[in-house]
Amino acid sequence: MTAFVVLGALLVAVALLFVVPPLLRRGSGPGTTRDAVNVAVYRDQLRELDADLRAGTLAPDQHERARAEIEARMLADVGKEAAPVKSPRGSRAAAVVLGLAVPVCALAVYLAVGNLGALAPDAGGTMAQHGMSEQQFEALVERLAARLRDNPDDAEGWMMLGRSYAVLERFSESAEAYAKAATRAPGNAQLLADYADALAMARGRRLQGEPERLIARALAIDPLNVKALLLAGTAAFNRTDYSGAVRYWERILDAVPGESEMTQTIRASIAEARALGAGRQAAAPGTKADRGRVRGVVKIAPELAAKVGPGDTVFIFARAEQGPRMPLAILRKQGRDLPAEFTLDDSMAMSPAAKLSDHPRVVIGARVSKSANATPQPGDLQGLSAPVTVGARGVNVTIDTELREPARK
Repeated sequence: MTAFVVLGALLVAVALLFVVPPLLRRGSGPGTTRDAVNVAVYRDQLRELDADLRAGTLAPDQHERARAEIEARMLADVGKEAAPVKSPRGSRAAAVVLGLAVPVCALAVYLAVGNLGALAPDAGGTMAQHGMSEQQFEALVERLAARLRDNPDDAEGWMMLGRSYAVLERFSESAEAYAKAATRAPGNAQLLADYADALAMARGRRLQGEPERLIARALAIDPLNVKALLLAGTAAFNRTDYSGAVRYWERILDAVPGESEMTQTIRASIAEARALGAGRQAAAPGTKADRGRVRGVVKIAPELAAKVGPGDTVFIFARAEQGPRMPLAILRKQGRDLPAEFTLDDSMAMSPAAKLSDHPRVVIGARVSKSANATPQPGDLQGLSAPVTVGARGVNVTIDTELREPARK
């Protein structure tokens, strides 16, 4: 991200070096038309789009749409006759205006098509690192909001304002701006996806209700819109429709670069959804197969959450209520999976002579191990359920204890 911003700043500087000095040098006589200024600005915008595409922060379909829009505006603007510059004072004024306009235009294009998610986690710190304080950015946003109050029919302006508020994590205001944009541009799939995202964030990250309806509208317009597919898959995943989540996310793989970070993340999400979906495909209660299984969820107590790393090994196991403490079934996951749904059955037995289905009641345990050692160690985090009947569903296990000394055998 830093490299992209530095590159963008260099490109802006180069554009200014080509355009501003001639304006400062010229006096009266035939002046420069607006064509040179327009071309410089639009070329800079196109370079930024290409840089985003190479970095994998912009999908190819989004890149093509944004590029087509910029080229169309350039064709509309270039070639219009402009009055010549009449005096040195006019040249200097044009140079000053251009010196301010090019960076602002570059920022506007970035807000329109850039990767705002890269700024969102720490907008203030990131902008300060790149030479712009959060207060300066907020001032630019407020100017845009003031301009839109005087020009309320500017759909693109409302979209830009929505993205700007999202960068500042002012999600309620972002949703309001997107709502105004959607009223004026109801056929824009990307706008509807952004609106759904902001509205969900404003409602505590909940996609149910109006956000899901907006996502459905976006996909009806553009079935391969990446953001809409991401959100649709997330909504399906949250309501435990794992097969639906997989269907949405698999469609993204056709629309994003094959080696991008996004592709890797999507593939990992698809694998997780498939695993959880497979765990839910169990026999109905009362059947012989169901009597040999135990299903439930493992969670980490809030006070211990900071002690769990994403790569820590999590053992989920069942042991007999009475008798040997050796696990009858064991399943391995990672810290990043918590909270995790689980299914334990005879296929996970450590010994054919000690199976889950051979015992009427068991205790379900879960342990976080920093060393990935199957034997409990001091510093491991553990939780145990009350005794449950084999065949039970909905068993809750909370990891709420830190082991202080080796467990007794």
